[in-house]
Amino acid sequence: MFVAQLVGLPVFGPDGESIGRIRDVAVVLRTDRTPPRVLGAVVELTTRRRIFVPMLRVTSIDANAVTLATGSVNLRRFHQRPNEVLVVGQLLDARALVVDTGRHAVLVDAAMEPTRTRDWVLSRVAIRERGGRLSRRGPIQVRRWEEIEAPGVTDLASAPQETTHLLSVFEGMRAADVAAALRELPAKRRYEVIDGLDDERVADVFEEMPEADQRELLAHLDEERAADILEAMDPDDAADLLGELSELDRTRLLSLMERQESDPVRRLLAYSADTAGGLMTPEPIVLMPDAPIAEALAMVRNPDITPALASMVFVCRPPSATPTGRYLGCVHLQRLLREPPGELVASALDTELARLQPSASLGEVTRYFAAYDLVCGPVVDETDHLLGAVTVDDVLDHLLPSGWRDAGSEEPADA
Repeated sequence: MFVAQLVGLPVFGPDGESIGRIRDVAVVLRTDRTPPRVLGAVVELTTRRRIFVPMLRVTSIDANAVTLATGSVNLRRFHQRPNEVLVVGQLLDARALVVDTGRHAVLVDAAMEPTRTRDWVLSRVAIRERGGRLSRRGPIQVRRWEEIEAPGVTDLASAPQETTHLLSVFEGMRAADVAAALRELPAKRRYEVIDGLDDERVADVFEEMPEADQRELLAHLDEERAADILEAMDPDDAADLLGELSELDRTRLLSLMERQESDPVRRLLAYSADTAGGLMTPEPIVLMPDAPIAEALAMVRNPDITPALASMVFVCRPPSATPTGRYLGCVHLQRLLREPPGELVASALDTELARLQPSASLGEVTRYFAAYDLVCGPVVDETDHLLGAVTVDDVLDHLLPSGWRDAGSEEPADA
């Protein structure tokens, strides 16, 4: 069974109870060419916490799922030991030497199988031989582990690696899952992955990371690319990240950003982080009063708009960019679904919904959402200009304990 193909498979207990999903496999490399021993699987729970499940707990692996012998697992967070190597996170894209040809190769995948003693080993590897600078890449070959000279733990910690095959594993994963995966990798490999991802993808991943990890990876990037990634982030997330930096670094990065991207971020930085102005996004869905219902429905269908932000369309006089012209009211998604598509949004306005002042405290914002049963609310200044919108996920981000994305709080050892 090739390990990269197992990534994402659901893990179930013996009675069909859901445990989590396979994210990697931990092995111990040997000093000779003996196949590495497989220690166990790294399983991600629904809370994004990654735990370790020994291979002796695994009773079956098929194309659709992994089944354990017991539903009781150790919930302590997985911590990689110095002698352990992650197959997907570290071995993929590593360089090796093919013994019989003397040619260099790149590890594309590794296959594991059980032995007679119930242990599991990495018995085979899928490799692609590297030709000369001008030659075409060779075909993928499957070789026995003994037929290659694989890198050791020291090599993996120091030698540069490509990221092609690791990124292909990450390609189908959500940004939050990629962020969790990066946290488990050694710093060297983390930096290589960030260097290999495009700016839009890095921005999405950054938004799912704890602030400490954001700062670490941002410091790794050169200033020009860091500014490009901040431009690709949602303005409120970019403002939160910049707010954690020194004034000198913040000013420098803002100066490198395009003005149309940096202006909304600067406006957000003017507010305290625990006020409606600091919590809001300056890019809600805004339409003119003469826009048809059909246009509003098309905008809320945009998959890049979060469900909370798509729950409400704001209607304003020109200009439509925040701060807008005079704020007229909002239209709830359910109302949009009930109205004829040819009708104007002005005919479905809710003009009675209370508005949030940009200076409203986090407590006031929380009570606002509870009182009106909303997931999104308008932030309007004293002169009736719409400044942005606060969503319930923005509020939760600030209500939850610091570092909640880390999922590292204490839990029972077994469950």
